[in-house]
Amino acid sequence: MTQRIKFFLINNGPLLTTITIFILVYFAGGRLYPAMQKPQVFFNLFINTAALLIVSIGMTFVILTKGIDLSVAGMIALTSAASAALLVNGVNPIVVMILMLLMGIVFGLAMGSIIHYLKVEPFIVTLMGLFFARGMAFIITLSSLTIKDPVYRYLALTKVHIPFFEKAYVYIPSLVGPILLLVAIYLANFTRFGRTVYAIGNNEQSAMLMGLPVARTKIIVYAFGGFCSALAGIVFSISLLSGYGGYAPGMELDAIASVVIGGTMLTGGVGNVIGTLFGVLINGTIVSILQFNGTLSSWWTRIGVGALTLIFIGIQSLFYMKKKN
Repeated sequence: MTQRIKFFLINNGPLLTTITIFILVYFAGGRLYPAMQKPQVFFNLFINTAALLIVSIGMTFVILTKGIDLSVAGMIALTSAASAALLVNGVNPIVVMILMLLMGIVFGLAMGSIIHYLKVEPFIVTLMGLFFARGMAFIITLSSLTIKDPVYRYLALTKVHIPFFEKAYVYIPSLVGPILLLVAIYLANFTRFGRTVYAIGNNEQSAMLMGLPVARTKIIVYAFGGFCSALAGIVFSISLLSGYGGYAPGMELDAIASVVIGGTMLTGGVGNVIGTLFGVLINGTIVSILQFNGTLSSWWTRIGVGALTLIFIGIQSLFYMKKKN
């Protein structure tokens, strides 16, 4: 029995640590600022981090294959700018959403193909993707474009009340992340695709020798990342009812930090999307504490997330060494 508990703790240590840290940080915030104890403040985390959760889910799959995707923030900006421009010109909003998602998928497919077939480092390819996407966003518009489409306005302003919590609510775009999370959990844990992703991250050469579809899976992972980025861009543009090339500065780093804090190793093959959820929530909780304080600089969010990321990299290394032993 003791051995089973030890095995469980070693295998799930990073995830359990992330959940514990989130509970402690949120509890500390509630003690410092009693208003944080209200249920609505907790649900506000999902409202405020809606786009970050979506891109972090896509980033998790990329990092599990020992890759990286720095283009996500640029794709969010490009999607918001392109959506706003098309809507201003009277294009049907459903058509706009479909076009944006297809753009994200094609963008991810292109990057994944270059990474796998041309053997270019993911860091270089996706960094160029970031420059290209954000540059295209500024070519579309140099200023913020307001979205007045009634469908977008309905999605942005409609409240969805939470059962069992009186007066607590989220907005429709806030539900996209949790729904995508459920899909991602299924893909990662109950499909051949998910098993192949983990196999590639552990040892790509071994995965190829086992006859697994390494090339196809890696390209699909980047396509899925592009899809998540475009979806996050749609959510972002709905939430703000505008599009602009300067949106989401540095969100690619927030997504990477959330994934790492969630227990996914940068060396690939270890991690899960449930941990990513709590990594995002920790990020949102730190922001909420700073907002309730009202006197601290927003840069303390970066400091807190940076410190936690370094701590979690150390924790992951410790658990990995114990697992090997």
